[in-house]
Amino acid sequence: MVYYLSDHPSVVGFRWGQPGWFGTTWLFLFSSIFLYIVSTLILHTLLLLLFRHRRPLPLGPIPAVHSLGMILISLFIFSGILLSVAAEIRDMRGLWRRHYGTSPVQWLLCFPVGTRTSGRVFFWSYLYYLSRYLHALCTFIALLRCRRISLLKLFNNSILIFMSFLWLEFSQSFQIIAILLATSFYSVVYGYRFWTAIGLPAACFPIVVNCRILLLSCNLICHFAVLLLHYIKGGCNGIGAWVFNSVLNGAILLLFVCSHVGKWKRRRRSKAVHGDAADKVVNT
Repeated sequence: MVYYLSDHPSVVGFRWGQPGWFGTTWLFLFSSIFLYIVSTLILHTLLLLLFRHRRPLPLGPIPAVHSLGMILISLFIFSGILLSVAAEIRDMRGLWRRHYGTSPVQWLLCFPVGTRTSGRVFFWSYLYYLSRYLHALCTFIALLRCRRISLLKLFNNSILIFMSFLWLEFSQSFQIIAILLATSFYSVVYGYRFWTAIGLPAACFPIVVNCRILLLSCNLICHFAVLLLHYIKGGCNGIGAWVFNSVLNGAILLLFVCSHVGKWKRRRRSKAVHGDAADKVVNT
């Protein structure tokens, strides 16, 4: 298992942009995101035209199968990149100290300037990038279920695809930690969704929201660590793409907070209206 996940020639010899690797061009990136957004809007329009009622469409086992697939993919990528990190530290520890003065912990957050997008960890970063397209399918499942388009989900999934492409295109620092955190998060979230999709009882507190807040908080702390190392160590590779990704992460965080604050206000207003109505009934 260790050989196939970290020492196989396809893993060790990976190089981003080589012919034969799927989806490595800017044209493919922008075309796929455009197709994703357009197809979502078309499906939403068709549902409004064909079905007047707001009842969710029966999807059978599709949500459970999608959640189970994402669990397995997330665990597979997490295991692969973890074993690849261990192999890179084993093989490159001496070189990092002699030429870059970098420890393994610093390397996880800050790639030395001149790092190329090749080797073990970038192979798993590439698979993580491809998995973002499978993750985007949850938008169509949610649309068929709720009959309502979520602009936050649409924007978030598009940005995740774009950011994971930038990680590879510019050999961006911090991506190893980001992938480990994200795959852990998706394993828990999709595990919970699979749990509820097969008919088991839901939790009494919002697991998905709490996991998302935890992930965003961990990412924020790691971003500060990358910025600190960039100035202490004399530069981190792909810092320009990192700055752009930080702006996109900030936009996602802002939209997430605004969305949930709006939901909380609507819920509070609804409770207040129902409470007033109940008081009137009691007084009558």
